[in-house]
Amino acid sequence: MKSIIGRKMGMTQVFAEDGTMYAVTVIEVLPNVVTQLKTADKDGYVAVQVGYEEKRESRANKCEKGHFAKANVTPKKHLAEIKGDELASYKVGDAIAADLFKAGEIVDVIGVSKGRGFLGSIQRYGHKIGPKGHGSGYHRGLGSMAMNGRPNNRVLPGKKMAGHHGNESATILNLLVVKVDAEKNYILVKGSIPGPKKALVTIRSAVKVQLGQKQIVKDLINRIPAVEEVKEEVAPVAPVVNEAPVVEEAKGE
Repeated sequence: MKSIIGRKMGMTQVFAEDGTMYAVTVIEVLPNVVTQLKTADKDGYVAVQVGYEEKRESRANKCEKGHFAKANVTPKKHLAEIKGDELASYKVGDAIAADLFKAGEIVDVIGVSKGRGFLGSIQRYGHKIGPKGHGSGYHRGLGSMAMNGRPNNRVLPGKKMAGHHGNESATILNLLVVKVDAEKNYILVKGSIPGPKKALVTIRSAVKVQLGQKQIVKDLINRIPAVEEVKEEVAPVAPVVNEAPVVEEAKGE
Protein backbone atom coordinates (compact mmCIF):
# COMPACT_ATOMS: atom_id res chain seq x y z
CA MET A 1 0.00 0.00 0.00
CA LYS A 2 1.19 3.52 -0.82
CA SER A 3 -0.12 7.08 -0.42
CA ILE A 4 0.66 10.61 -1.59
CA ILE A 5 -0.73 14.11 -1.03
CA GLY A 6 -2.01 16.28 -3.88
CA ARG A 7 -4.26 19.21 -4.70
CA LYS A 8 -7.47 18.98 -6.73
CA MET A 9 -7.32 21.39 -9.67
CA GLY A 10 -10.55 20.60 -11.54
CA MET A 11 -11.99 18.28 -14.18
CA THR A 12 -11.38 17.90 -17.89
CA GLN A 13 -11.48 15.22 -20.56
CA VAL A 14 -8.76 13.40 -22.47
CA PHE A 15 -9.02 11.20 -25.54
CA ALA A 16 -7.31 7.99 -26.55
CA GLU A 17 -6.05 7.29 -30.05
CA ASP A 18 -9.12 5.17 -30.84
CA GLY A 19 -11.49 7.96 -29.75
CA THR A 20 -12.21 6.73 -26.22
CA MET A 21 -12.97 9.68 -23.93
CA TYR A 22 -11.97 9.73 -20.26
CA ALA A 23 -13.61 12.25 -17.93
CA VAL A 24 -10.78 12.88 -15.48
CA THR A 25 -9.92 14.96 -12.44
CA VAL A 26 -6.58 16.74 -12.55
CA ILE A 27 -4.65 16.38 -9.29
CA GLU A 28 -1.51 18.45 -8.86
CA VAL A 29 1.03 16.32 -7.00
CA LEU A 30 4.09 18.33 -6.03
CA PRO A 31 6.98 16.39 -4.44
CA ASN A 32 6.04 15.26 -0.92
CA VAL A 33 9.14 15.91 1.20
CA VAL A 34 9.61 13.54 4.13
CA THR A 35 9.96 15.61 7.32
CA GLN A 36 9.67 12.92 9.99
CA LEU A 37 9.42 9.16 10.38
CA LYS A 38 6.98 7.68 12.90
CA THR A 39 8.17 4.40 14.41
CA ALA A 40 6.45 1.77 16.51
CA ASP A 41 9.03 2.00 19.28
CA LYS A 42 8.78 5.75 19.76
CA ASP A 43 5.29 6.68 18.53
CA GLY A 44 3.39 3.42 18.72
CA TYR A 45 2.64 3.25 14.99
CA VAL A 46 4.46 3.41 11.67
CA ALA A 47 3.88 6.34 9.32
CA VAL A 48 5.67 8.94 7.24
CA GLN A 49 5.16 12.66 7.84
CA VAL A 50 5.43 14.68 4.64
CA GLY A 51 5.38 18.39 3.86
CA TYR A 52 3.50 19.79 0.89
CA GLU A 53 4.19 23.12 -0.88
CA GLU A 54 6.90 25.61 -0.04
CA LYS A 55 6.40 28.33 2.57
CA ARG A 56 8.42 31.45 3.19
CA GLU A 57 10.61 31.19 6.22
CA SER A 58 9.23 34.46 7.56
CA ARG A 59 5.78 32.83 7.70
CA ALA A 60 6.96 29.98 9.94
CA ASN A 61 7.02 30.26 13.71
CA LYS A 62 9.91 29.22 15.92
CA CYS A 63 8.58 25.71 16.54
CA GLU A 64 8.07 25.06 12.83
CA LYS A 65 11.54 26.38 11.98
CA GLY A 66 13.09 24.00 14.49
CA HIS A 67 11.08 21.06 13.19
CA PHE A 68 12.06 21.67 9.57
CA ALA A 69 15.67 22.48 10.48
CA LYS A 70 15.96 19.11 12.22
CA ALA A 71 14.85 17.42 9.01
CA ASN A 72 17.15 19.72 6.97
CA VAL A 73 14.32 20.81 4.67
CA THR A 74 12.74 24.16 3.81
CA PRO A 75 9.50 25.18 5.61
CA LYS A 76 6.32 23.66 4.21
CA LYS A 77 2.75 24.94 4.21
CA HIS A 78 1.02 21.67 5.01
CA LEU A 79 2.04 18.62 7.02
CA ALA A 80 0.32 15.26 6.74
CA GLU A 81 0.95 11.64 7.69
CA ILE A 82 0.70 8.89 5.13
CA LYS A 83 1.00 5.15 5.62
CA GLY A 84 2.10 2.31 3.41
CA ASP A 85 4.52 -0.58 3.29
CA GLU A 86 6.11 0.78 0.12
CA LEU A 87 7.02 4.02 1.91
CA ALA A 88 9.31 2.31 4.41
CA SER A 89 12.35 2.82 2.18
CA TYR A 90 12.12 6.62 2.27
CA LYS A 91 14.28 8.61 4.66
CA VAL A 92 14.00 12.11 6.12
CA GLY A 93 14.63 14.66 3.39
CA ASP A 94 13.60 12.40 0.49
CA ALA A 95 10.92 13.52 -1.96
CA ILE A 96 7.98 11.31 -2.96
CA ALA A 97 7.05 12.17 -6.56
CA ALA A 98 3.91 11.59 -8.61
CA ASP A 99 5.47 8.57 -10.32
CA LEU A 100 4.72 6.59 -7.15
CA PHE A 101 1.58 5.51 -9.05
CA LYS A 102 1.30 4.21 -12.59
CA ALA A 103 -1.40 4.46 -15.25
CA GLY A 104 -3.92 1.64 -14.90
CA GLU A 105 -3.76 1.34 -11.11
CA ILE A 106 -6.89 1.43 -8.95
CA VAL A 107 -6.76 4.01 -6.15
CA ASP A 108 -8.88 5.59 -3.43
CA VAL A 109 -9.06 9.38 -3.06
CA ILE A 110 -9.75 10.94 0.35
CA GLY A 111 -10.80 14.56 0.75
CA VAL A 112 -13.13 16.93 2.56
CA SER A 113 -16.48 17.37 0.81
CA LYS A 114 -17.88 20.76 -0.11
CA GLY A 115 -19.70 22.57 2.70
CA ARG A 116 -23.39 23.16 1.94
CA GLY A 117 -24.28 25.21 4.99
CA PHE A 118 -27.35 24.65 7.20
CA LEU A 119 -29.96 22.55 5.39
CA GLY A 120 -33.28 21.03 6.35
CA SER A 121 -33.86 17.30 6.46
CA ILE A 122 -35.73 17.33 3.13
CA GLN A 123 -32.79 18.71 1.19
CA ARG A 124 -30.17 17.08 3.40
CA TYR A 125 -31.54 13.52 3.43
CA GLY A 126 -34.24 13.56 0.76
CA HIS A 127 -37.20 13.24 3.12
CA LYS A 128 -40.70 13.53 1.68
CA ILE A 129 -42.42 16.89 1.94
CA GLY A 130 -45.85 17.15 3.62
CA PRO A 131 -49.16 18.01 1.93
CA LYS A 132 -49.23 21.50 0.49
CA GLY A 133 -52.93 22.21 0.63
CA HIS A 134 -56.36 21.36 2.09
CA GLY A 135 -55.60 22.94 5.44
CA SER A 136 -52.46 20.97 6.12
CA GLY A 137 -50.37 22.47 8.88
CA TYR A 138 -47.31 20.37 8.07
CA HIS A 139 -45.12 21.13 5.06
CA ARG A 140 -41.42 20.94 5.84
CA GLY A 141 -41.58 20.20 9.55
CA LEU A 142 -39.31 17.95 11.57
CA GLY A 143 -41.85 15.17 12.03
CA SER A 144 -42.21 12.74 14.88
CA MET A 145 -39.45 12.50 17.48
CA ALA A 146 -40.74 9.21 18.97
CA MET A 147 -38.19 6.50 19.62
CA ASN A 148 -40.44 3.43 19.19
CA GLY A 149 -42.02 3.85 22.62
CA ARG A 150 -38.77 3.82 24.59
CA PRO A 151 -39.12 6.29 27.50
CA ASN A 152 -35.52 7.40 27.53
CA ASN A 153 -36.38 11.12 27.59
CA ARG A 154 -33.92 11.95 24.86
CA VAL A 155 -33.34 11.78 21.12
CA LEU A 156 -31.03 8.94 20.21
CA PRO A 157 -27.90 9.79 18.25
CA GLY A 158 -28.20 9.34 14.50
CA LYS A 159 -31.65 10.93 14.17
CA LYS A 160 -31.86 12.55 10.74
CA MET A 161 -32.53 16.20 11.41
CA ALA A 162 -31.67 19.60 9.97
CA GLY A 163 -28.09 20.68 10.37
CA HIS A 164 -24.77 21.51 8.74
CA HIS A 165 -24.44 19.49 5.53
CA GLY A 166 -21.10 18.66 3.93
CA ASN A 167 -17.59 19.67 5.02
CA GLU A 168 -16.88 16.10 6.12
CA SER A 169 -14.19 13.61 5.25
CA ALA A 170 -15.23 11.57 2.23
CA THR A 171 -13.55 8.71 0.39
CA ILE A 172 -14.20 7.69 -3.22
CA LEU A 173 -13.21 4.08 -3.79
CA ASN A 174 -11.78 2.28 -6.80
CA LEU A 175 -10.87 5.10 -9.19
CA LEU A 176 -8.74 4.46 -12.26
CA VAL A 177 -5.44 6.29 -12.80
CA VAL A 178 -5.46 7.40 -16.44
CA LYS A 179 -2.12 9.22 -16.67
CA VAL A 180 0.85 10.15 -14.48
CA ASP A 181 3.29 12.92 -15.42
CA ALA A 182 6.13 13.30 -12.92
CA GLU A 183 7.78 16.10 -14.89
CA LYS A 184 4.72 18.34 -14.81
CA ASN A 185 3.61 17.04 -11.39
CA TYR A 186 0.06 15.86 -12.05
CA ILE A 187 -2.06 12.73 -11.97
CA LEU A 188 -5.24 12.20 -13.99
CA VAL A 189 -7.88 10.12 -12.19
CA LYS A 190 -11.02 8.93 -13.93
CA GLY A 191 -14.20 10.31 -12.36
CA SER A 192 -14.88 12.91 -9.69
CA ILE A 193 -13.30 13.26 -6.26
CA PRO A 194 -14.54 15.02 -3.10
CA GLY A 195 -13.82 18.64 -2.28
CA PRO A 196 -13.77 21.99 -4.07
CA LYS A 197 -11.03 23.15 -6.42
CA LYS A 198 -7.64 23.75 -4.81
CA ALA A 199 -8.53 21.36 -1.95
CA LEU A 200 -5.91 18.96 -0.60
CA VAL A 201 -6.59 15.26 -1.19
CA THR A 202 -4.86 11.99 -0.38
CA ILE A 203 -4.34 9.34 -3.04
CA ARG A 204 -3.79 5.83 -1.74
CA SER A 205 -3.82 2.29 -3.06
CA ALA A 206 -7.30 0.81 -3.20
CA VAL A 207 -8.22 -1.24 -0.13
CA LYS A 208 -11.40 -2.81 -1.52
CA VAL A 209 -10.40 -3.48 -5.09
CA GLN A 210 -12.46 -6.20 -6.74
CA LEU A 211 -11.07 -9.13 -8.69
CA GLY A 212 -10.46 -8.26 -12.31
CA GLN A 213 -11.09 -4.55 -11.77
CA LYS A 214 -7.67 -3.46 -13.00
CA GLN A 215 -8.14 -1.91 -16.41
CA ILE A 216 -5.83 -1.17 -19.30
CA VAL A 217 -5.63 2.52 -20.11
CA LYS A 218 -5.41 3.15 -23.83
CA ASP A 219 -2.72 5.39 -25.27
CA LEU A 220 -3.78 9.02 -25.07
CA ILE A 221 -3.53 11.50 -27.90
CA ASN A 222 -0.67 13.96 -27.68
CA ARG A 223 -2.34 17.22 -26.72
CA ILE A 224 0.56 19.33 -28.14
CA PRO A 225 1.00 18.30 -31.81
CA ALA A 226 3.91 19.53 -33.89
CA VAL A 227 2.97 22.71 -35.74
CA GLU A 228 4.44 23.26 -39.18
CA GLU A 229 4.90 26.78 -40.46
CA VAL A 230 2.90 27.47 -43.59
CA LYS A 231 3.98 30.41 -45.70
CA GLU A 232 1.49 31.78 -48.16
CA GLU A 233 2.57 33.91 -51.07
CA VAL A 234 0.87 37.24 -50.89
CA ALA A 235 0.67 39.36 -54.02
CA PRO A 236 2.23 42.81 -53.59
CA VAL A 237 -0.27 45.56 -53.23
CA ALA A 238 0.38 48.75 -55.21
CA PRO A 239 0.58 51.88 -53.10
CA VAL A 240 -2.41 54.18 -53.29
CA VAL A 241 -1.59 57.72 -54.36
CA ASN A 242 -3.99 60.42 -53.36
CA GLU A 243 -4.50 62.57 -56.46
CA ALA A 244 -6.18 65.94 -56.31
CA PRO A 245 -9.53 66.01 -58.10
CA VAL A 246 -9.61 67.83 -61.46
CA VAL A 247 -11.84 70.89 -61.38
CA GLU A 248 -13.16 72.09 -64.72
CA GLU A 249 -13.07 75.81 -65.32
CA ALA A 250 -16.41 77.44 -65.52
CA LYS A 251 -17.14 78.73 -69.02
CA GLY A 252 -18.39 82.28 -69.15
CA GLU A 253 -21.16 83.37 -71.50
